[in-house]
Amino acid sequence: MPDNEDGSEWREQLLTILRGLTPASFERLCQEILSRAGLEEVTVTGRPGDEGIDGRAVIRLAGLVSLPVVFQCKRYRRQVTAPMIREFRGAMTGRAGRGLFITTGGFTGRAVQEAMRQGAPFIDLVDGEALVDKLRELSIGITVGSDGDVEVDPDWFDNL
Repeated sequence: MPDNEDGSEWREQLLTILRGLTPASFERLCQEILSRAGLEEVTVTGRPGDEGIDGRAVIRLAGLVSLPVVFQCKRYRRQVTAPMIREFRGAMTGRAGRGLFITTGGFTGRAVQEAMRQGAPFIDLVDGEALVDKLRELSIGITVGSDGDVEVDPDWFDNL
C-alpha cells in the first residue's frame, strides 16, 4: 500500500500488523530490530515465567566497554504506565544496568518520568511511533521507493 501524503496510511497499517503478531513473533521482531541496529548477542528469553524480561543484548562501545541490556516487548494499544515501568525495573535488578521497553502503544507521562528517575537504572522507551520509524529506517518489513513512498510487506511478518 503506497504512502499517502501525510504518511499515516502505511504507519497505521504497520501498527495494525504489529499489534496482531503473537507475543513470540513480536519478541523475535524486536530481536531483529536490535540486531540490525547494532546491538550484539541479542537473545529472546520471553516465555511464561520469564520474570518480566523478554530478551537480553549487549552494547559494545569502541571495542572497549560492554553494557548488558535487558528488554521488554509489549503489543499494546493503550499506554504503558509507571507501575509497569517499576515492575520491569525490578526484573532488571541484578541482570543489567540498562533497560529498553518497546511497545506498539505509548507511555504515560508518569511512565516517562519513572523511566528517567534519578538514582535508578535508566530505561529507554520506544513507543509505537518510534518503532514504526525504526522499522522504516532499517527497512524491516517495508520498502521505501526512490520517491519516498513506503510500502508495507505484510507477508514479511508472517515469517517471524
